[in-house]
Amino acid sequence: MAAESQFRSHVPLFDGMNRIPGGLMLIPLIVGSIVGTFAPGFLGLGNFTTALFRDSALPLIGVLIFATGMQITLRTSGPVLATSGVLLLTKSIIPAGLVVLLGQFVGKEGILGVSILALLVSMDNSNGGIWLAFTGKYGRKQDRGAYIASAVNDGPFFSLLFLGVAGLADIPFTLLLAAVIPLLLGVIIGNLDARWTEVMRPIPNMVIPFFAFALGTGINLGNVVTGGLTGIVVGIVGTLFTGTLAYFGFRFLLRRGKESGIGIAAATTAGNAIATPAIVGMADPSFAPFVEVATAQVAAAVLVSAVLAPLLAGWVLKREGGMKVIAADLATEEAESDQRDRAVAAATPDAHPRGNGFS
Repeated sequence: MAAESQFRSHVPLFDGMNRIPGGLMLIPLIVGSIVGTFAPGFLGLGNFTTALFRDSALPLIGVLIFATGMQITLRTSGPVLATSGVLLLTKSIIPAGLVVLLGQFVGKEGILGVSILALLVSMDNSNGGIWLAFTGKYGRKQDRGAYIASAVNDGPFFSLLFLGVAGLADIPFTLLLAAVIPLLLGVIIGNLDARWTEVMRPIPNMVIPFFAFALGTGINLGNVVTGGLTGIVVGIVGTLFTGTLAYFGFRFLLRRGKESGIGIAAATTAGNAIATPAIVGMADPSFAPFVEVATAQVAAAVLVSAVLAPLLAGWVLKREGGMKVIAADLATEEAESDQRDRAVAAATPDAHPRGNGFS
């Protein structure tokens, strides 16, 4: 009872935020934008208040990227690596390549009020939490293990890389290197010491609300309203486009047949992507005019894709019969496992035979 009362919430703030897709980041972001718009003086008090609530975004994002790297294990099987590779190709590399190609024709301003920055950031990553939740219910082991694809495309590195390579942004190589070093160090340390991996596992829940609030303080609410409406369109288009690519990747590259709909669950935008426009704007000031609206559009895309992608994946799986195939195979595996357990139990001698003093 003591342990239960220790975790009893008078107001379930954390659980309430998690009921909203991406809520752990979206809600502090909105609160931060309200404070930044109507009470900017609070943010300028100085000392720890300013350091935590206004200036903490970059260092806390760095900690998050480091912790993310620690979750990437090199001890993965072939099917896991194959599935992860297909997801990275169809959800990150191809969409990002097409977006920067579009940028060569329309410029940074983008199209129909959606900048190239917003398009790229909403499409070149995926929500690992949504993927794990969906594949935990409908997928196989290699699907759940392919979470490492979300770990790799998480953060600003892909966006910085593609913008720099395409010539749309002036991103120095040292800045690209600086963006990926925390991830690489995390991978190295995480594979050397699994204990550190476990210690760092709670980091996202700790740092995301704080850097989200800090990012929100730089967002004008008027731009949120405008960007949010177009962001809904960005979320729908991005989910349908990248979901189709992932579906074809599962069907033709992985040859998953009726189970190919699982890939559509990756057609999401990660909550952490809300931070990327600000990071790109700091790296290349020419993107600064697009940061506020792009951040709002990406925030809307996070919410839309988190709802739409798993619904669409489930519908396709059910329509093509993939759910029945997976359910039947899992039932067979469970029956075989139970049979093995019974065989082992039958072959194991009684640990305390009668007459040995323990009866």
